[in-house]
Amino acid sequence: MNKWVKKSIEIANSRGYFDKLLDVYPIGIGEIRYIPEDIKEKIQEAFNKKDKLLLVKTLLVLPRFPIDDPYIASLRKHPLLFDKNPKTIKRIGERLLSIKLDTIFKLATQPKSPSRQLGQSFNKWLKKIKYPFLEKEKFKNYKKTAFLKGSDEILKRFAQEELRIKKLNRRPDFILKISDKFIVGEVKFLTDYGGTQNNQFDGAIKITKINTNQTIGIAVLDGIVWFESKAYMHKAVKTLKGVALSTLLLEDFIKDLQKN
Repeated sequence: MNKWVKKSIEIANSRGYFDKLLDVYPIGIGEIRYIPEDIKEKIQEAFNKKDKLLLVKTLLVLPRFPIDDPYIASLRKHPLLFDKNPKTIKRIGERLLSIKLDTIFKLATQPKSPSRQLGQSFNKWLKKIKYPFLEKEKFKNYKKTAFLKGSDEILKRFAQEELRIKKLNRRPDFILKISDKFIVGEVKFLTDYGGTQNNQFDGAIKITKINTNQTIGIAVLDGIVWFESKAYMHKAVKTLKGVALSTLLLEDFIKDLQKN
């Protein structure tokens, strides 16, 4: 078993694992979303008149649509689809009219799910540890330890063009340089087994296959993956040849590489 996997299992199963993770992933109660009074009145009018088209269109003005539907994102981004798909608008409208107006308002004002804020939380925490974030040219020539500063596109292009990593489905979550060695990291907080979470796990594990004289890939994982189970994720991480570790061990990992 990879030593970092072993250490991660040990730390996750020791006292206070989740408590310590709160420093990295603080879970707060999100703010209730506000609906402007004029929009609220239009929603109420459309609902009372059972005007399905107006109801759907008005609710799409809000950041959160009150019900889940696979076509909502397309309708939001391409308004011309309204006139071309009357049966879909009727179906969504009827579903909205089948629930109470108060429930629609309640669902539309729900705060963001805490799980959607985990990536931002990790990035904020990463900037609190002692290593600088540098622009591309300074980063390339820096001889100590630093993170690459920049947008998603900058990180992805650096990985592809400078590090010659061609098979990247998305940008890495961070790129770290220690002396002349580059570390490309993928970060995931895994909350359950199966389905989407397995796909998230697989995506992170792919990056651990990067291993050259210049560059290594690591998966920074937390959550359910480290707890003893017969589930796919736990069995896979225990047999992993590459590097996977808890966020709580990232600084130790960096110090370990600095010694070499």
